Amino acid sequence: MKKQNLVITGGGSTYTIGMIMSLIEEKAQFPLKSITFYDTDGARQEQIAKACNVILREKYPELESFSWTTDKQEAYENADFVFVQIRTGGLAMREQDEKIPLQYGCVGQETCGPGGMAYGFRSIGDMIDVVNDIRHYAPDAWILNYTNPAAIVAEALRREFPDDHKILNICDMPAAIMVSYAKILGKEIWDLVPEYFGLNHFGWFTDIYDKEGNRLTDQIKRTITEDGFIPEDSEIVNDPSWIKTFKQVETMLNHFPEYLPNTYLQYYLYPSDMVEKEDISNTRARQVINGRQKRVHTMSDQIIADDSTENVELEVDIHGRYMIRVAASLAYNLGETYIVIVENNGIISNLQDDAMVEVPAALTSRGPKPFAVGEIQTFYKGMIEGQLAFEKLVVDAWFEQSYDKLMQALTLNRTIVDAPVAKKILDDLIEANKDYWPALYTEKKKKAQR
Repeated sequence: MKKQNLVITGGGSTYTIGMIMSLIEEKAQFPLKSITFYDTDGARQEQIAKACNVILREKYPELESFSWTTDKQEAYENADFVFVQIRTGGLAMREQDEKIPLQYGCVGQETCGPGGMAYGFRSIGDMIDVVNDIRHYAPDAWILNYTNPAAIVAEALRREFPDDHKILNICDMPAAIMVSYAKILGKEIWDLVPEYFGLNHFGWFTDIYDKEGNRLTDQIKRTITEDGFIPEDSEIVNDPSWIKTFKQVETMLNHFPEYLPNTYLQYYLYPSDMVEKEDISNTRARQVINGRQKRVHTMSDQIIADDSTENVELEVDIHGRYMIRVAASLAYNLGETYIVIVENNGIISNLQDDAMVEVPAALTSRGPKPFAVGEIQTFYKGMIEGQLAFEKLVVDAWFEQSYDKLMQALTLNRTIVDAPVAKKILDDLIEANKDYWPALYTEKKKKAQR
């Protein structure tokens, strides 16, 4: 089995240590020759990297090389796989994404509604630059992207790199939900075979089977409606915000019992409830800054000071393991089934072909081979088409520098659906993101300039 050269772009992320622990856990499935961190923020990356150096020395001694750099060529030359996890603007801008909509009584969330639009608008340019850099130095490397908001990023990359078939956009949320299903069933996540359709952060499990073909869906539904639903992934299991999110699944299932929902649907189905639960002075971003970010940096300092991991508790999370299993299936032509984001092209037969849909696919060395979903019913089709139009308009607006299309997108989004409110939020987001967004022009102004 060939050992892979892996680059993690965004090496200074607070998720990186979890990814390293996952790489250690999964080293038999995805053996590595080298790991390289790349980040534009050298100081932040160095702290995480020095801690990871100790972890790898203790727990992955057979790894031939570990390094970190801010030099693109040094990072990407000879790469077989690149995992991309960037956050343009950092948590400080995420906090603005959440606060500004809440000021107008709308959902403030990093990937949904106006917050997702703002984050996507910041991410598109940097992601295009990242892919161009990788392709300059590693034309044949697999690029596995889990930069959010994945739906908007995937649509932009589809347009910018239409012939690049080694870019795969992935989200770990379906896997995090499946971890909780597995707990209900007394199984491991890898024992479950999902049937699923939708867009990123906007989909439904139609059925869950085990590898012997037994249908387990009704047992899961019954347990959720009778006993509740809680997160089980180590990264979110004790997080009050995530506990509330998983509890909301019970409500969604009572109102719409046909399919098992992705947790993010709560923001579109119950936007008023979501706003009422939020504290504008303590948004999710602020909780992460005071929680995970502080915890990871403190742990890193402890590891570096001790030159050992004996005084810290390190955990493996599904975020990393899922990405690694995906990579292994691609690298070694395993044909295993994972939920990924791909161009529709008839998968959902009554949805437009150029939609970037999230569905199960067999992953081979030739890329994903998605399974047909067929026609979806009117309710789901209507929900998806509204969200899809929002996502496409956001990407249109970025490429065309169009204020009008961004205004259309926000007005269409289910978390707003009020044009005057959409305009106020948009204007505030433009001001907040003036250092990150391209300049925007109305059609009237464009005509005047001609």
